[in-house]
Amino acid sequence: MEDVKDLIVDVNSTEVSIALMQNHRLIELNKESSQGHTFSVGDVYLGKVKKILPALNAAFVDIGDEKEAFVHYLDLGLYFKSFDEFVRRANQNADLKGIYSHIKIGPALEKEGRIENVLTPGQMIVVQIVKEPISTKGSRLTAEISLAGRNIVLLPFAEKVSVSQKISSKEEKRRLETLVRNILPKNYGAIIRTAAEGKNAAILDAELMSLVDKWESSWKKLARSKSVQLLFTEYSKTTTILRDLLNDSFSNIYVNDENVYEEIRKYISLISPEQEKIVKHYREAQPIFDHFEVTRQIKSSFGKVVPIRQGAYLVIEHTEALHVIDVNSGIRAKNKEQEQNTFDVNCYAAEEIARQLRLRDMGGIVIVDFIDMETNEHRNALYKKMQDLMQDDRAKHNVLPLTKFGLMQITRQRVRPATEINTTEVCPVCHGTGKISSSVVIDEAIERRLVYYVSEKKLKNLTLKVSPILGAYLTKGFFSILGKWKRKYQCKIKLVEVTDFTVLQNEFYNENGDKLDS
Repeated sequence: MEDVKDLIVDVNSTEVSIALMQNHRLIELNKESSQGHTFSVGDVYLGKVKKILPALNAAFVDIGDEKEAFVHYLDLGLYFKSFDEFVRRANQNADLKGIYSHIKIGPALEKEGRIENVLTPGQMIVVQIVKEPISTKGSRLTAEISLAGRNIVLLPFAEKVSVSQKISSKEEKRRLETLVRNILPKNYGAIIRTAAEGKNAAILDAELMSLVDKWESSWKKLARSKSVQLLFTEYSKTTTILRDLLNDSFSNIYVNDENVYEEIRKYISLISPEQEKIVKHYREAQPIFDHFEVTRQIKSSFGKVVPIRQGAYLVIEHTEALHVIDVNSGIRAKNKEQEQNTFDVNCYAAEEIARQLRLRDMGGIVIVDFIDMETNEHRNALYKKMQDLMQDDRAKHNVLPLTKFGLMQITRQRVRPATEINTTEVCPVCHGTGKISSSVVIDEAIERRLVYYVSEKKLKNLTLKVSPILGAYLTKGFFSILGKWKRKYQCKIKLVEVTDFTVLQNEFYNENGDKLDS
């Protein structure tokens, strides 16, 4: 059976949330703030060298963030001198296209060179973010600029045209390389991505020209003001995700905002015209994430304890250095087939762990404490299964075999902070203290508030919302507590039982349905 992949895009006033669903199960969640600019992977800046670090063969660069960014000598790229010459010569009155196309590419920077021989404090350089600021560290930069499209990655100041190794046909590789070489302007190189296989010249030409235009449009900013600034950002997160995932052929893309719907539709018509019809504008009154059950899955998936199945669960802890995941068998029966049971639980856990790594975008070192298994056969089978499950993960990763203590180490490329969503809520009865008033005197506490509303606020028509258990207590018997209050205070009280309420939770509302402060 073919996987059903849906992309759900929820646009609101402060952020855009993007959920990737596979067979109606949430496997990726991305959020993009729509207020102000954040420092994101792929963004290109004109930065200012602040400090040279000879011991590390690196430098700190100011890109406008409060934390200075970091660039290593090896990340300056082969043809850094060409970029540097362009930045120095660019000015408002110059013919920028002429300058760019006449700059000589090379000679390449030496591999064993020193950063202090190339950069000086105060120098302006063009840089691109490859790793977002995480914890106390600033962004990690490269000076080897690349503009990624769906089928092609454009490389300014480069000569090579390389083709993805995943395209197996030699004829197709030759066709694509010849085609792209013929349409590339001077002083540009390119990487032809797997998605380009079988694409016609018109699609590749249109995409290449849009990437060249994007790079060249940033020159005006650079020439106008040699100050720290953002030159251009990658496409919005929505289109970036589409660019990287569209070869997985989505079944549907649902968007609840007309402008973003149009942006996505236009983008898809450029990169993959035959898939334009999968974009749908969601217009229902119910929030889009509620309609597709994304909200419920977020609440159940981002907690410290994550249920798997048949009583088993994961406990996920985050520290500064690494993430730790503990696998627990829960209430599964222990019998003579315990080894097989343990292996089954570990396999279910591996499926959920692979999903959680993508969902929370957990990076760095992840240690998984699986339940101990006796046989090497099972240990090897679990290792192979984990490798297979991680194949769909776009982040670079490495899975190591289980140690003799049953621990598995996974490293996963960390380019942005892990997604953390607080799924807990403060109890409305104890307000987070863990203590509630004695159930014996709850009727007295409610009566005191009733007296205040009737005597002080002069309200005679009230609604009291309570849990079913408290409701049963207040209406029990012929001479019920509720009946006594109505007679004593000469008022109307409508009792409403709310199943979501905690045992002693209660709320008063006036006749207009407005909640009254207690």
